[in-house]
Amino acid sequence: MEEITSKEVSSQKYANVGDICGPGIRLSVSNDKFIPGTGTYEIIGYIYASVVGVLTKTVDEKTMVTTVSVLSPKPPSYIPKTGDIITGRVTMVNPRMAYCLILCINENVITRPCKGIIKKEEMRQIDKDQIDPYKCFKTGDIILAKVLPNKEVHHYLLSTAENELGVVIAKAEGAPLGVNMVPVSWSEMQCPKTLVREKRKVARVMPESLDHVLLMKENVETQKENRNTNNK
Repeated sequence: MEEITSKEVSSQKYANVGDICGPGIRLSVSNDKFIPGTGTYEIIGYIYASVVGVLTKTVDEKTMVTTVSVLSPKPPSYIPKTGDIITGRVTMVNPRMAYCLILCINENVITRPCKGIIKKEEMRQIDKDQIDPYKCFKTGDIILAKVLPNKEVHHYLLSTAENELGVVIAKAEGAPLGVNMVPVSWSEMQCPKTLVREKRKVARVMPESLDHVLLMKENVETQKENRNTNNK
């Protein structure tokens, strides 16, 4: 990396505190005195805006380091990256793959759900040539999946092959409203009311992890209700 001299710094023109900045606007140098904060990123010795918002600079009185941030009135926009764990809802299953809407990325609820696909060979780790997608997922299932390196244009590639990934919330056909199935094995779930059993690729999650998924599901539904109310 080339060293940025004080002469070069003084000759540069940057946005001023209070200015409205957009993505890609150069805000400051990045060094031991200026560091990137919320709504910014650093590339080759400079700090840039990553969102539309107002430029702020906060000085730490102890270290005298200035944090450069761009505060946006809108919630931050999260994009799935390779290796992220997503929470999604299955929207369709066919003999080759399952389609889903990505609702959360890691612990972040996203404002605009994006689309993902799980190819048959990415549903389980074993017996990949014998996988039946209809015995792994059904429409409406809530799943945990990992984001794979993307090669598709309109969908994110996902995998549920790991033991900790797969279906976490599912309803049996004909089950009472609000009653979810419970795992009875890593390939089967059962309705506690009707005792109906159905095949699934069950995620091996701890109870606290399941509580977290339920909470995120509630947050997604609340955001959806709020958007519908605002649009009326």
